[in-house]
Amino acid sequence: MDFNNVIAYSLRAGVLISAALLFIGFMLLIIEGRAGYYSISQVTSIASLINSSYFNANTLIKGTMSMNPIAIMFLGLVVLIATPVLRVVLGLAQFIREKDYIYSAITAVVLFNLLFAVFILPSLLHI
Repeated sequence: MDFNNVIAYSLRAGVLISAALLFIGFMLLIIEGRAGYYSISQVTSIASLINSSYFNANTLIKGTMSMNPIAIMFLGLVVLIATPVLRVVLGLAQFIREKDYIYSAITAVVLFNLLFAVFILPSLLHI
């Protein structure tokens, strides 16, 4: 299989999985009328306490396993955010395989910047 096809299929799969998780979480929220300890009005309020700092990896996994609608929707967002990062990783692998060292280095810098912005910068800024 061509590497470009692998990249295209991974992007499609990421978007479809993300959309499915967002839809399932939203439907569970509508059906149950609440998400864990929070009612729909508390979840949708402008002053809602639920934000990205509410879910760490452990909380996200436990919430998804317990079918918490908000955790499922956040997982959908995580998959959506991870999809272009996966594309950069696959692009880096492709450039390394082709022995294109200039684009490998450029792509490695892009990957470093993405990972820095997602994992390190928020802890430095206390976000």
